[in-house]
Amino acid sequence: MFAEPEKFLFLCAIDNTMRPTIAQKLARRQAKKPGFLYDILVKGVIPILSKSVSPTFTYKARPGEDKGPFVLISNHASRVDYLYTAPVCWPRRLNYVVGYNEFFLWPTCILLNGVNVIPKKNFTPDVHSIKQMIGIIRQGGCICIMPEGMSSITGMAQPVMPGGGALLKKLGVNVYYTKISGGYLANTKHYLKQRNGKTEVTVDQMFTPEELAALTPLEIEDRMNRLLAHDDYIWNKEKQFAYRDKGDGMAAELDTLLYLCPKCGAMHRMACEGDTMRCTACGNTISIDNRYNIAAVGEGSVCPELVTDWTLLEREKAAADVRQPGFSYSGHVRIGRLPKYRKLGLGQTSRICGDGTLMLDAEGLHFNGQQDGEPLSFNIPTAQLPTFGMCTDISRFYTFVDGEFIEFFPDGRDALRWDHLVEEMHRFRGGRWQNTEYRHEG
Repeated sequence: MFAEPEKFLFLCAIDNTMRPTIAQKLARRQAKKPGFLYDILVKGVIPILSKSVSPTFTYKARPGEDKGPFVLISNHASRVDYLYTAPVCWPRRLNYVVGYNEFFLWPTCILLNGVNVIPKKNFTPDVHSIKQMIGIIRQGGCICIMPEGMSSITGMAQPVMPGGGALLKKLGVNVYYTKISGGYLANTKHYLKQRNGKTEVTVDQMFTPEELAALTPLEIEDRMNRLLAHDDYIWNKEKQFAYRDKGDGMAAELDTLLYLCPKCGAMHRMACEGDTMRCTACGNTISIDNRYNIAAVGEGSVCPELVTDWTLLEREKAAADVRQPGFSYSGHVRIGRLPKYRKLGLGQTSRICGDGTLMLDAEGLHFNGQQDGEPLSFNIPTAQLPTFGMCTDISRFYTFVDGEFIEFFPDGRDALRWDHLVEEMHRFRGGRWQNTEYRHEG
């Protein structure tokens, strides 16, 4: 068919270099206010999806009645928080700020582009994203920001990322917020199947323009943290709402979240079956019911009061470990990158392209290995690495190196251990993203 195959291949190569990559398209993209498709989703699709989580809304303020531009802030309870945030602002349309990597997923990218979502490179400076947010506000639109940067891993709200206060102060418009309760229990980070159950949402105003003008960025972030502070397990200890599992048992994949035995201190030795977990090192056994109550099983077993109490033990262990002289933690990982042209398929979060050794010490995060058969190494100082992102469950984590997404797939089930160590090292070494002294307020 082609008499000159070399010429054909050369022309294909030229065409490919002229074709913009997905990243280049995102860099050129200018955000606009959502159109009619947004209305269809909010009034037609979201009510159907919401039936399984039965949300109850309590309004102390009604952002939907605000005629001017505004910002909606929310705790990031789960991957479906649009179910709880979009309806409270109706008939106003929201430009959501969503993780940059989501735009590389098929068919998710179609929907995100269709409702003019703003991409944000999480946990790293992203000037383009900030400009897009400012642009929407100047157009008289409304944006939704979840300042933790990632859906909750443990059921507790994390402190807001530094810089949120300065952004709100610059925007200078009314700021409302939603506090979502039960959203994590219905869609946990460790188990990706939805567990149908009850959720509650409180809606109120967080700042007026006058308050933003009078407060410092740190004072703004402090109020954000106090109003968004939440723990789904504390909340449901009182409510005792039941969540229906999908037949795998309530302990399914729970060992990726609760990796430290509270009795003997063994790491990654908790084995899950049905509604129980058992430490294979010491036999310590706990049960968990469909209200997320945990309890010790059998003589000699011990168990914290709440699931989040357990995760706090893990964090305390990580904080103590990074303070040890000569501390380091390392392991073999595979690495994944975002594609240049062709979108990722269902279930993919990146394309595996290499492997190597990942190490954390007092100086930062270090990688030595290969990508696509070529040597690859990099170092990220602790001050520049407050945390990792997790696209799906607690099996992998990502960050950005020189503005480029890179995902790590550890050989073991220690993704959350990596996350705890990185966060506590950042805090120990004086990083800007420090923990808050409060865990739950109201």
